[in-house]
Amino acid sequence: MPYPIENKFVIAVASSALFDLSESDSVFREKGEDEYRLFQRQHENSILGTGVAFPLIKRLLRIFASSEDQPVEVVLLSRNDPDTGLRVFKSIEHYGLPISRAVFVAGSNPFLYMDAFNACLFLSGNLTDVKEAVEYGYPAGCIYPTDYIDDEDDEELRIALDFDGIIADDSAESIFQTGALHTFHDHEKRNAGEPLPGGPLIRFIKEIVKLQKRESQKMHSNPGYKPKIRIAIATARNAPAHERVITTLRQYDLRVDEAFFLGGVDKARVLDIFKPHIFFDDQVGHIEGVARRFPSVHVPFGVTNAIKR
Repeated sequence: MPYPIENKFVIAVASSALFDLSESDSVFREKGEDEYRLFQRQHENSILGTGVAFPLIKRLLRIFASSEDQPVEVVLLSRNDPDTGLRVFKSIEHYGLPISRAVFVAGSNPFLYMDAFNACLFLSGNLTDVKEAVEYGYPAGCIYPTDYIDDEDDEELRIALDFDGIIADDSAESIFQTGALHTFHDHEKRNAGEPLPGGPLIRFIKEIVKLQKRESQKMHSNPGYKPKIRIAIATARNAPAHERVITTLRQYDLRVDEAFFLGGVDKARVLDIFKPHIFFDDQVGHIEGVARRFPSVHVPFGVTNAIKR
């Protein structure tokens, strides 16, 4: 009987997002493919350090590890071939991650296999792959280097997302980018009751909310249980443009725990308190202000990145 991957919440992750491959990448760039292959074989049993997406992936898999119907599946999509990718699987085993499915494409575009595995998100450190995936309409994000040190005793998973260009599409953002703030506010006020179309990560956030609801059900059956998923929106919007955000969230039945309508205030000021294990934004400027402190992902979608689906 085929494995029901279509019933799972699937994240596709490149080895460059899950682990720290900076040393391996340096060998590839400076010495070429043959030396890289030799290096990976020689270090096959050397465990890789954790990467930017590791805190997210670890917690997603751990929260429901004891469930009979584990709802989360993580699939490795790698530019390596199976030979050089063996080191990655040994590292996965070392950290106890229940990741057993993988695609090795030997230099090709791994995101092309997202639909085959029902993946709602592709995370990679390869910006070229991510941009191409977004151009083809796939939900993808590029991880940014970070100095973040994960707290192993912190079992909660905290996810922060921008709104426009992430949860919603960039139709309102296109108006904002004209430079006339009052025009944007007038437009959003007039359309406050009209939900925005979904953005590139709409399916991802829907799946996260489903998991959050499962956590709430645990709390109802066991009042002493503390739900382990918290979701925050950090947007540059402020009143009166805030109402359309709420309208859109209601349309998609999305519940968030915290919402920050910042109106130009640096997002890092609130994220320093929320302490996300992953933060998604479509603007590089917002990512750069946060990435060194918290795991961050740039989604190169829409008008702010000159990319349209």
